[in-house]
Amino acid sequence: MDRIVYDRMAAHDTTHWWYRARRDILTDYLKRWGGLPGDAHILEIGCGTGHNLPMLAQFGEVDAIEIDEDAGRYAAERLGKPVGTAPLPELTGVPRGAYDLVAVLDVIEHVENDVAALKAIAECLKPGGRILITVPAHQWMWSAHDVVNHHHRRYSKTTLTQSLRAAGLGWQKLGYFNSLLFPAAVAQRAVGKLTGKQDSDDSPPAKPLNMAFETIFRIERHLLGRVPLPPGLSIIALASPKR
Repeated sequence: MDRIVYDRMAAHDTTHWWYRARRDILTDYLKRWGGLPGDAHILEIGCGTGHNLPMLAQFGEVDAIEIDEDAGRYAAERLGKPVGTAPLPELTGVPRGAYDLVAVLDVIEHVENDVAALKAIAECLKPGGRILITVPAHQWMWSAHDVVNHHHRRYSKTTLTQSLRAAGLGWQKLGYFNSLLFPAAVAQRAVGKLTGKQDSDDSPPAKPLNMAFETIFRIERHLLGRVPLPPGLSIIALASPKR
């Protein structure tokens, strides 16, 4: 990702509506569907500035990987121990068969060979372990945001299932989220394309709007996995090796 993306993440990951609401959504999702043991061993790959690490630590002992040096230092301060630097798809030095959960939250779209990455991630799981995956949805939503984030692709449910299947993985609860705000996002990007003024700035909006977006997005914590949500900005899945 461009340096500015990490800088904005560090500046806003505790205040931006998207980070705050998504952490609550993922917490409820894992409590409801994760099936984790009480002493779970968890790995987050591509942890960025570490903003998800305290959330994941509710479920067990957490390790983390981040290939950006500055972001990794920031994440290590939050985690209280060193953060690894092994890149996907190799994951050199990462123990195999060691984790009950591997979280790759908006990560595999950054990897050119996502199938190889998913295979390597699966090797790190204990028997019965799972991969928590989120990815950006809809290739037609491609914008300046994807460019500065160095995305190789956005996914549909079909293309994500194809990659999971090619990696020898099955899946549960695969579906869209960040759906309630999707119409507003589509309108914003359509205007940007028509005017030629696509904005890649991930800074939070004005405080009242930031609070409103957070409240709306957070509603999905009660819905995700329970009812199929309409198309959204992201796709989520729990994946595991086929037996």
